[in-house]
Amino acid sequence: MAIQKLYAGAKLRELRTNLAHTQKEFAARLGVSLPYLNQMENNNRPVSTTVVLALASEFGMDVTELSSGDSERLVSDMREVLSDPVFEGDVLPLADVQLAASNAPGLARAFIKLHQSHRQTQERLAYLDEALGREDARPSPSPWEEVRDFFHYCDNYLDAVDRAAEYFARDTGSGQSLRDTTLKALSSAGITVAFDETDALRRYDPASGVLHVSARASQATQTFQMLLQVALVRQNDLLEATLDFARFNSPAARDIAKMGLANYFAGAALMPYARFLERAQSCRHDLEVLASDFGASIEQVAHRLSTLQRPGSKGIPFFFVRVDQAGTITKRHSATRLQFARFGGACPLWNVHSAFETPGRFLRQLAETPDGVRYISLARDISKPAGRFGAPVRRYAISLGCEVRHAPALVYADGMDTTRASAFEPIGISCRICERKHCHQRSVPPLERQLVVDPNLRDVLPYQVD
Repeated sequence: MAIQKLYAGAKLRELRTNLAHTQKEFAARLGVSLPYLNQMENNNRPVSTTVVLALASEFGMDVTELSSGDSERLVSDMREVLSDPVFEGDVLPLADVQLAASNAPGLARAFIKLHQSHRQTQERLAYLDEALGREDARPSPSPWEEVRDFFHYCDNYLDAVDRAAEYFARDTGSGQSLRDTTLKALSSAGITVAFDETDALRRYDPASGVLHVSARASQATQTFQMLLQVALVRQNDLLEATLDFARFNSPAARDIAKMGLANYFAGAALMPYARFLERAQSCRHDLEVLASDFGASIEQVAHRLSTLQRPGSKGIPFFFVRVDQAGTITKRHSATRLQFARFGGACPLWNVHSAFETPGRFLRQLAETPDGVRYISLARDISKPAGRFGAPVRRYAISLGCEVRHAPALVYADGMDTTRASAFEPIGISCRICERKHCHQRSVPPLERQLVVDPNLRDVLPYQVD
């Protein structure tokens, strides 16, 4: 396989701007000529090995941050935006989209945000009879989408919150369990914990200072909910500072994000970064072993594995998604080149959908995306029992995966033939941006292809993709 050239003009410009250097000063510190730096910043030339070494030695930069993860996320998001029927007849070549994402990421994000505003406007117009006369009937991005994008473009890793959680959990393993540490922290904050026979997982009464936790929940869930409360009462200043940095457009988005940050703290405290990464590597990322060792659920472990992107101490870049029975993605994150549809469901050929049919079992899949990148994917259902007769059961499935080159580090790859091309199933991201011509599960035509309709032929699809 040919070595992929590294184009990181936006990263170089960002670093130089943060240092308040002119191009001439920056070029001198990197040991390159001014024209050469200019070409690299404009992605006319790839970043050379000499420059990579200079970035590490001169500025202490984690050179893995030069990878094109952000650019690939933007390309995926822009292609999905461009699949909107409003752009019909104005199909942009993939090369143009990639150029915009790598050379002008700020403009690309503004374009995506503009489209979100357009979608919101269209939805409000569809319900005009309800919106008339309301003060809030103005186009604005959905608070939920705004928060989702915040975590998405933070690479799902928040260093300050992660390190604060790790510091909180430092006493565990020295004769005191994390649960005891958490109860002690809540007690010192004047909060009493009561375990009640209730459907609500967590309910805090500020007036009485009592935190009610469901006795029907698992031990892992109980500990997680108590840690979440610790984040809200003991780490409020840190959470608020992080929210100030994010600059959300609405109070609702800020409130949702605060709960997301509290959840992040709880997961990071339950599975402290350094200790969790070391154990994950030693057990070859066995989810059941990690769940047992850290008193966490399978979903919590899988989600945590996808956040191990601390500069200088990164784990395997995983993707993680959770889907409901309708195939709608309810959680998504990818530190890999594989990005997921922002709206709607996932590819029906993906094994995550089959997990509902085999409860309690891990399903393994070797898959290849249209760009030729190969992955190993693990899927499992994570139905959440209600804890009492008659209460509804919440059913989800999760998928965790990475590029197949990391297969030796995964216990789940044992016995799989990763060298045989035919072992990899063809999957996509979204039908509208998937270029496969002969997919038997295609629901809508691809955006960048012409269709041919033959009245004398009815194949698997009612049209042919040119």
